[in-house]
This record gives sequence, structure tokens and C-alpha cells, in this order.
Amino acid sequence: MSNQPSSHLGNPTLGSDVAIQKYLQLMARYERLMEISRQLNSTLDLGTLLNRIIHAATELTDTEAASIMLIDPKTGELRFEASSQSSMTAGAMEAIVVPIDGSLAGWVVRHGEPSLVEDVRSDPRFFRGVDETIDFETRNLLGVPMIAHNRVIGVVQAVNKRPGSQWTEDDINTLTTLAAQAAVAIENARLFQQSDLIEEMVHELRAPLLGLRASTTLLMRPDLPEHRRRDIIQTIQNEAERLTRMTTEFLDLARLESGRARLETSRFDCAQLIEETVEIVRQQAAERYITIHIQAEPITLEADRGKVKRVILNLLTNAIKYNRDHGEIFVRAKAFAQGNQPPRMARLEVQDTGRGMSEESKQHMFEKFYRASDVANSTQGTGLGLVIAKRIVEAHGGEIGFQSTLGVGTTFHFTLPMVPPAEPAEPEAASQS
Repeated sequence: MSNQPSSHLGNPTLGSDVAIQKYLQLMARYERLMEISRQLNSTLDLGTLLNRIIHAATELTDTEAASIMLIDPKTGELRFEASSQSSMTAGAMEAIVVPIDGSLAGWVVRHGEPSLVEDVRSDPRFFRGVDETIDFETRNLLGVPMIAHNRVIGVVQAVNKRPGSQWTEDDINTLTTLAAQAAVAIENARLFQQSDLIEEMVHELRAPLLGLRASTTLLMRPDLPEHRRRDIIQTIQNEAERLTRMTTEFLDLARLESGRARLETSRFDCAQLIEETVEIVRQQAAERYITIHIQAEPITLEADRGKVKRVILNLLTNAIKYNRDHGEIFVRAKAFAQGNQPPRMARLEVQDTGRGMSEESKQHMFEKFYRASDVANSTQGTGLGLVIAKRIVEAHGGEIGFQSTLGVGTTFHFTLPMVPPAEPAEPEAASQS
């Protein structure tokens, strides 16, 4: 038996060279996979983690795009969470439900094994809803299950092999390994997120609970003057109301962060919603002689009306709370376009003429339970309102921010999806006489 390498197209060494090259490429891929695994295990922010997973999937499989779908623990629905080919936020993509029955991802969930499809057009299991929503064309894909604690929690898909590349068994093995590591990292991030929020909540509850305990102890004193008794009873009522607000907002935030709070999207008039929300706080503003001005273009929003109302109400309440007596508030709404593109988003603003923010406060404005030290004792609040507002806006695919000058005032602004104005009709041609 000859020890000579087998010939390949007349070259006796080419076959072994190709095998060696393939082996080296495979080793490089697995070394990169180990490096990515360390990065995933060091990340506890879920949004950052999902982005790292989809970018790793495209890199390791040499594909144009990748996506992640996760199973909603409460409803059992499969929801589109992240894609390397979409500008939508994770919160907005969560609203896209991928059917378990009637999709390739659903098949992967049901069977708990990979599925490689060379031409999705010829596969009846392919679900086109996601492509239509994010404006993308899928030609071929590899989907693998993400399994943690012996259950499927979601699916990673690598989409569209780059020109000149072919799907291989190594692609399946690599993506399966990545998916297994990603599943563990996602579960760890979820647990950390929940425990972190609970720890913060317990810490914040201690202050009002201690206040209630001290108040009830004082009430039991037989020598307590009647006017002090009334003051303490009022304190107890205030702290009880604060606890109620805090627990309610805590539950709302937990639902938003876990993805259990779903958007009920409809089309509605933006100016009408602003007027409606301003009426709720008008008396509160009038007690301090604060004037509210509305400057709203005719805009139709496509969003969750109740949740948008909550965002506006929160910003208006803050604008009154931190304003000066005889101050002003301006509420504006206008179409917001980027570059030469037609407007797809609306920009809403709430501007006050209040005390403004210090540089220290600006750094923490969207942190849970944060309240500026210079007003924490003079105003009531839970420190969760702005965090909830941010989650709601981002769930719609929008952005929220602010500008503030100490001693001058603050303007909060956020964007939401709007219904584009109808194209002007073409003028009819004049009839020929």
C-alpha cells in the first residue's frame, strides 16, 4: 500500500494541503467560539447579550444576518427579539409573534434540533411575516434551538450564506454550540435582572416601612397632643400611598423589563391625546399658577394609546413638580424626519421653566429609584416614573432624552411611530376640447 498522498487534479500534495487548511480554519473557528463564550458569560445586560449573540452567529457561519427568537415564559409564544438586519429596538421586535405551528423556528422549537434550509421559498414551513416587518429577504437559513435546563427557550437563526460560501456540517456544529452557550447566558442575565430589581425594591421599601413603624409607636403614647396625633396620622396616610404607588410601579416595570407587558397598538390623534392628558393635570398646575401651552401638529400616532398617555402624564407631572410658581410648560408634537426620508416618527416635547438639573442629576436621570438630592425630601415620588417612560418609548422603537440648564428649565423629548401623511394626489390632466 503506497504512503504517497492521493492525487488531486494531478497534484499529489494538493489534497493534503486542502485538508490541513480546512483543519486550521476549523481550529481557528473553535478558538473564536471559546473567546465569544467568555464574552457571553461576562455579560449580564440582556440587550447587550442578544446583540453579541447575533453578531457572533453571523461571524462564525459567514452569513449576512442572524436573529434570535425567545419563548415567552408566561404565554408560551415565540417572539422575535433581535436581528442584525433591523433598526428596530429589542422592545419593538418583541411584539412580532412567530407562530409555533407554521414556521421554521417553530419546527426547531417543537423538535429541539437544528434545521438547515437551502431555499426557503420551497419550504412550506417558512414564515414570511418577519421579513415583511423588518423589510428583509431570507433566501436560506440555519436554525438551531437554544436549550437550557433540558428545555428549549428559543431559537438562533443564521440567515443567507454569503456569495461563494456553502453550508457545511461545521456550520451546524458551531451554531449549535453557540446556541447552547447563549441559552445559559440568557438565563443567567434574566435571573440577575430579576434579583437586581428585587434587591433595589426591598431597599427602597425599607424607608417608608420604618417611617410607618415609628409613627405607630408614637401614636400609642398616651401623652401625645392631639395636633401631633393628627400630623402623624397624615404621615401614615402619605407613606401608605407612597408604598402603594411604589409597588404598583415596581410591578409595571418588572412586566416591561421581562417582556410580559405587551403593546396594544392602534391609530389615534396625537393632539387629542395631549389635550386629554393636560386636562388631568391642569388643576394641579393652576394651584401654582403654572400655564400649560400646547403646540401640536396634526399627527396620527400608531402606538399603545394608554402607555403613551402614561409617558406624557409622567413628564407633565414632573414639569409641574419641578417648576417655579407662575411658570410655564410647553407641550409640542411634530413630525420627525431623518435626512431626505419621509417622516416615520413623531417627536413630542415637554418643556418647563423650572429649576433645571445639576450635572450630577443628569448622569442618573434614568436610573431606577433615583431622585435628585436637592428635591428628594421636598417632593413625592417613587423614582420609577422616568424609567418606566423610557421602557415604554423604547418598546415602540423610539428614543427618549432631555436637555436641561440649571436655573432655566428642562425639556424632555421622545419619538414614537406615526402614520405617514397621505401622498398628495396627482392633478388630473385637463380634458381635451
